[in-house]
Amino acid sequence: MCTPTCSPETSRSGRSVAPEDTANDPQLQRTILLSGVDLASFLGHRDQLLADLEVQHPRVAFHARDQVLTLRGPATSVRAAEEVVTEILELARRSGAVSRRDVQEVTRMVHDGQGPTAAQMLSEPIVSVRGHAVRAQTRGQRAYVDAIDAHTIVFGIGPAGTGKTYLAMAKAVQALQRREVAKIILTRPAVEAGERLGYLPGTLEDKIDPYLRPLFDAIGSMMDADVVPKLLASGTIEVAPLAYMRGRTLNESFVVLDEAQNTTPEQMKMFLTRLGYGSKMVVTGDITQVDLPIATSGLRVVNRILRDVEDIHFAELGSDDIVRHNLVSRIVDAYSAFDQAAQRQRGDAS
Repeated sequence: MCTPTCSPETSRSGRSVAPEDTANDPQLQRTILLSGVDLASFLGHRDQLLADLEVQHPRVAFHARDQVLTLRGPATSVRAAEEVVTEILELARRSGAVSRRDVQEVTRMVHDGQGPTAAQMLSEPIVSVRGHAVRAQTRGQRAYVDAIDAHTIVFGIGPAGTGKTYLAMAKAVQALQRREVAKIILTRPAVEAGERLGYLPGTLEDKIDPYLRPLFDAIGSMMDADVVPKLLASGTIEVAPLAYMRGRTLNESFVVLDEAQNTTPEQMKMFLTRLGYGSKMVVTGDITQVDLPIATSGLRVVNRILRDVEDIHFAELGSDDIVRHNLVSRIVDAYSAFDQAAQRQRGDAS
């Protein structure tokens, strides 16, 4: 047992682990057998996994040798870290790989008392492409995916990088592969993102391609490259601007409307009333990124109109669900705080 004069615990990276009051929280050592995974892949380059675990559990020392991981530190901290490692290990066995985001999310779930379900919630694949499984990586994303299964119309609202469009695409491909729908329809309003591009050359298809290119790229990452052109040619997958939806009834289709914050209320109503039998709709958007030259966004209005309608669900994704670079979530939080402060100042001034 460590005394006040003994040296602090040292992690596998040489980082000092601060001792705690051992009278209240005695030192504990636990070992975990890293079986059922490829050790090099599981630990990552230069044991990156252990470095990430040390960030999340600063009072615990982690040592990996052969197939055994040793945890040492204050008993309370070691037990929490052990639960996290156990869930991450199970997640790796189920999905084949874990990311730095997985370490953060599993740690958060264990802290919130959801540890025993973390691996199950985060490992279930939606589709697999060339050996890579597309899956939800956060609790918010898992709830969003489950809502798509449970409801006919789902609105995925959140900042950039939360996976709202990507996961909707994955669910569309899954539904097509399971023959739950006959076709996939991907659409978005043709609105320039704050820049005037001028008159574009070429045919109508050439003119609208820049607006729809993100949808083409997403669907291309979900399916084999040689399959997508055939499905596009046969009409099984349709990518079109929102204006093309007018006057149609969309039966047996999985329909994804992207960048919905740039729809007008009239366009949103037009789109939603295209719903036909055997179809499902997912509407995605970020209400903080409206590129319309008018103040009213169809996504903002529909939230107030349809919030309590049965079989319609609004999934709210936040900065915790961002799966891009960690800096993106901090940027989103900073802008959100700035906007809130500006709103308070305008309120005080009025």
